[in-house]
Amino acid sequence: MRYFIYFAYDGTRYHGWQIQPNGISVQETLQKGLSTLLRCEVEVVGAGRTDAGVHARTMAAHFDAGEIDCPQLAYKLNKILPPDIAVSKVERVADDLHARFSATSRTYHYHIHTHKSPFLNAYSWQVYGQLDFQRMNEAAQTLMEYRDFTSFSKVNTDTKTNDCTITQAFWEETAPGVWRFTITANRFLRNMVRAIVGTLIEVGRGKLSIEGFRKVIEDKDRCRAGESVPGKALFLVDVTY
Repeated sequence: MRYFIYFAYDGTRYHGWQIQPNGISVQETLQKGLSTLLRCEVEVVGAGRTDAGVHARTMAAHFDAGEIDCPQLAYKLNKILPPDIAVSKVERVADDLHARFSATSRTYHYHIHTHKSPFLNAYSWQVYGQLDFQRMNEAAQTLMEYRDFTSFSKVNTDTKTNDCTITQAFWEETAPGVWRFTITANRFLRNMVRAIVGTLIEVGRGKLSIEGFRKVIEDKDRCRAGESVPGKALFLVDVTY
């Protein structure tokens, strides 16, 4: 039988979602918890692969097991998992539903602030200098005109295609001097959101024009895009099926 598990995590102390040979991951921690409670080896497949330090307000994963009490399993998992991983729900699903490949969209938020704050630094990135968010939003809108995002992908990955369909991308001010970037797509490449944000910051600083931003995408060259911004301010906030 197949089950979906929905959960959130603070990625600060993890080396990303996927199991790593040299560091603790969210996947490994969750699998150990499930295997302990179900008394058998359990493999968990996630909806995506967040990088080191990246967080998830809403993450989904699937696993296969025999008949279980879903509410009771969620309760017990929260008792044994560390404080930085919280399970919201476990539910029985169709056997052919896949946490990664059945997902139709994913939404990320990236948070920045433009003034010094001791209360924002843990989950937001401080950007120095003035930014033109109107221009940044103009550039962000052009993302929906393209499909190949090689310029924003980490090199030497195992993906078969760099094509993605972005359905929304915009900046909004959530408090004075505090801004949030929202982006939704059917899939994301490794490092893609952080590279896009870094390149949009270049637009906001006046170092890159709107046409220059288009040229970055069209060149399909990671060296043409801006630097990747820190992972601590990136959150996976929604996965739809």
